[in-house]
Amino acid sequence: MTTTQIQLDEIPQLGEIYSRIVGRLAQAVMGARQSTALPDVCYAVDGVRADAGRLSEYQRLLGEPGTDALPAGYVHVLGFPLAMTVMARPDFPLPPLGMIHLANRIEQVSPLSLEETLSLRAWAQDLRTHRSGTAVDLVVEVRRDGSADVAWRGVSTYLAKGRTIAGLPPAAEEAPVDRSRPPVTARWRLPADSGRRYAAVTGDRNPIHLWAPTARLFGFRRPIAHGMHTAALALAAVGTGRGESFVWTVEFGRPVLLPSTVTFGLETLPGGGHRYAGWDATSGKSYFSGSVSPR
Repeated sequence: MTTTQIQLDEIPQLGEIYSRIVGRLAQAVMGARQSTALPDVCYAVDGVRADAGRLSEYQRLLGEPGTDALPAGYVHVLGFPLAMTVMARPDFPLPPLGMIHLANRIEQVSPLSLEETLSLRAWAQDLRTHRSGTAVDLVVEVRRDGSADVAWRGVSTYLAKGRTIAGLPPAAEEAPVDRSRPPVTARWRLPADSGRRYAAVTGDRNPIHLWAPTARLFGFRRPIAHGMHTAALALAAVGTGRGESFVWTVEFGRPVLLPSTVTFGLETLPGGGHRYAGWDATSGKSYFSGSVSPR
């Protein structure tokens, strides 16, 4: 089957995308038939330029240097609305609101900068059974306009908890998890408005991150931090040691209820690269863990 490419004139607005998703919720309540397969489409936008003001705000919030270089987490922010456009389609088989962000793998092949014009592509792949429901990957690739070479690639894995889709094979056996942690290097105090501050910079106003009443609609007693906010704080902590070409991974555990204090650990590995983790010092439960490795 040939994937259909849908060319858009510009990156969609997240507010409009969330409105469409809410409309899908109404259709589901009315009993509209739900798809059981991923849409075979790829959304594309060319001629994309980063906004200098938003970049500066992102750098200040995350503690990134105030240069023209686009942090890998900011490139994720640029591409996120395109990935959400895939999930907002009527034929997307899982409900986007309330989905749990399980993991990210970002490969920065070469650094991107503010003055460059970019081409973005996004699609969904690998719909699969998970022990807690159904998982799916959303892929975004970024190229410099006119180039065939991928400069940045991100794979975001999401879980629709409790959802099952007929015909999918059983969940694959999970690999053993290394539960050791790097030494403590910092403690982050994330205030109650952290979700709103990150949303103001990135446009990601998913209701689970904003206010207690809207978070409770999805089963959280308080708003939770954006996963990519905490992951990007970890990347910023690695600093220039990450180099210009690297692979950045993160796996998310327990959500960070706001406000919270996150105990953070970071260490340099003997063979190069870094590993990091964030956890609750009182309960010992993991918030996230990951690595930044030379490519």
